Amino acid sequence: MYAEERQQAITELVVERGRVSVTAVAERFGVTTETVRRDLAVLERAGLLRRVHGGAVPSGTALSLVETGVGERRGTRTEAKRKIAAAALDLLPGTEGGSLILDGGTTTAALAELLPPERGLYVATNSVPIAARLSGTPGITVHLLGGRVRGITQTAVGDSTIRALEGLRLDVVFLGTNGISATHGFSTPDEAEAATKRAMARAAQRVVVLADSSKLGREHLVRFAGIDDVDVLVTDGEADPAVVAELETMGIEVLIA
Repeated sequence: MYAEERQQAITELVVERGRVSVTAVAERFGVTTETVRRDLAVLERAGLLRRVHGGAVPSGTALSLVETGVGERRGTRTEAKRKIAAAALDLLPGTEGGSLILDGGTTTAALAELLPPERGLYVATNSVPIAARLSGTPGITVHLLGGRVRGITQTAVGDSTIRALEGLRLDVVFLGTNGISATHGFSTPDEAEAATKRAMARAAQRVVVLADSSKLGREHLVRFAGIDDVDVLVTDGEADPAVVAELETMGIEVLIA
């Protein structure tokens, strides 16, 4: 393969996965890590990607304002989300009748599908689809948090939602995120979404983030939590080991589904 062909293939891989590591690219194309780093330098100068520690991300991921709708995200990386949701079941409150918050999103929705009705769980959520899904499930008590509903995420956000959370204290919160980086923490493009996620984290004794590996290395406009504000990150097996190791050194527990 010529260098130009390899560089084009690397660009497509970065766009598809959201992040690639130098070692993974070297193995995929049968070249040295030094060759990959030179390729990444060429592609970065051309504005096609952005180099980060140990690899590269799409050029537009830094402080991104782009936000895809929940309907569009529902059909992406479904297997990874299913595995993450299954692994997250081990993080449910240990006693019968425990309480939790489910943030809006497709990965948290996958967890909602798996909640065991026999546990008698109390579930607070700002997600209209999750509330609708759980409302007919015997054994699960649903508390729908009110507020202004954003059409793109189908979640209630804003002052009313935050005030509703201030009076609650639950065992664990499961949050979604648009981006995760060691320097910027957990982030999302919208300020109201970020403020609501912060309030959810304050309302829970334990904070868990569910995110597929494409979110690692991405940064969006508004940070809603630092790495040290989250107890556990659950992600999938395609997560870059170097990024996982960096996060773990910062004190967060990372579970690979």
